[in-house]
Amino acid sequence: MKYFLIKLFTFLIPSYIIKSNEGKDLIMSYPVITNCPVCSQTLKITKLHCNHCATTIENEFELSKFASLSQEQLQFVETFLVCRGNIKEVEKELGISYPTVRGKLTDIITSLGYEPQKKNEVDEKKVVTMLEKGEITPEEAIKLLKGE
Repeated sequence: MKYFLIKLFTFLIPSYIIKSNEGKDLIMSYPVITNCPVCSQTLKITKLHCNHCATTIENEFELSKFASLSQEQLQFVETFLVCRGNIKEVEKELGISYPTVRGKLTDIITSLGYEPQKKNEVDEKKVVTMLEKGEITPEEAIKLLKGE
């Protein structure tokens, strides 16, 4: 079966129709964009369509938080999940350093609307030293290390 690629120019977003030698159109899909290409405001999904049975549903639909991530961030998340969250494995898989992996994770967490966890502000060595000198009790040391 031979396919012919026809490029159609639509408003700022190119789409392609692949024509088979049997005359059937196979439309290639694109990732969902979340911001208007003209004014950069957030877009709303208002129409869903089934190519199989031609059912069309119109309403306002919410996108997942993950829809706001870039393609690069989504690929990183996929790699991170495949590596079961093991940062050393992510380092090997992507050929990047530990700080780079941590930085990418922080960027993604922020992009999803969360605050990244702040590093424990208590100096663990200082707490252990204070405990060894008897300046604090073991219970106080535990509370300090837990950030309480």
